Amino acid sequence: AMPINIPNGLPAKAILESEKIFALEEDVATKQDIRPLKIVILNLMPKKIETETQILRLISKSPLQVDIDFMMVKGHVSKNTSQDHLVKFYDTFDEIKKHNYDGLIITGAPVEHLPFEEVDYWEELCEIMEWSKKHVYSTIHICWGAQAGLYYHYGIQKKLMDHKVFGIFPQVLCDEYNFLTNGFDEIHLTPHSRHTAIDEEALAKVKGLEVLSKSKHTGSNIIATPDFHQIFILGHLEYGKETLAQEYFRDLKQGKPIQLPYNYFPEDDPNNEPVFSWRSHANLLYRNWLNYVYQMTPFDLESL
Repeated sequence: AMPINIPNGLPAKAILESEKIFALEEDVATKQDIRPLKIVILNLMPKKIETETQILRLISKSPLQVDIDFMMVKGHVSKNTSQDHLVKFYDTFDEIKKHNYDGLIITGAPVEHLPFEEVDYWEELCEIMEWSKKHVYSTIHICWGAQAGLYYHYGIQKKLMDHKVFGIFPQVLCDEYNFLTNGFDEIHLTPHSRHTAIDEEALAKVKGLEVLSKSKHTGSNIIATPDFHQIFILGHLEYGKETLAQEYFRDLKQGKPIQLPYNYFPEDDPNNEPVFSWRSHANLLYRNWLNYVYQMTPFDLESL
């Protein structure tokens, strides 16, 4: 695989290297004469470094060279990540919006219990999503980010469910020949961890959106426009092997109502090590995405 180019000193680098993944720091990358893809990640997750590592792990599996920028919202103070890390590696939208990008990834966020308009950075996120329509070739929205994007762009509302969708759920492939899910098995597994679902009836009425995979437990899982300008993933394909276990034990410890994650611990015994059963499809989805963007995006980003 080709390297990804990340800011000098990013903590994820050491982890990725231990997993035999190429990650070039900026200084070395400039010596290669190809046009790298430019991707910006809007990281709204509380554990910034963990999420950076998960997403970079997937982007790095493609044979393309990718330049990564990180963006954060101004209207929110991170409790879980040191200010030092954010200052060093993250730009605000004011810096980012001057540029065009091949791809944008908007992560999930732990705010699903709030109506969209009550999220402290909602207006800024709307501004970013509006900007993405003209300045980004393809945007992936993940989990709450997907619900926010479907609401902002298409008016599709979310609703609170009576219990959390939590576990590893089999998804049925809807279109065997779609470029984004090309090479997927007819059934693929995806982690889900959310208390909300989108209004599936409202989604079905939107002409410009295709459901690429879904299940009766989780509803729609991967949704996209035909040109992949917008992609919405309601699950967490980027999750690491232990992420759901960490969420489960954290909630248990805090005395929150939490059921055992579905189809995750062997024999449903939390003493057993979970099985990493969705990794290849996660890698394939991101590889397909980068490949599509690479084939279709203009050589000169200014002409987006």
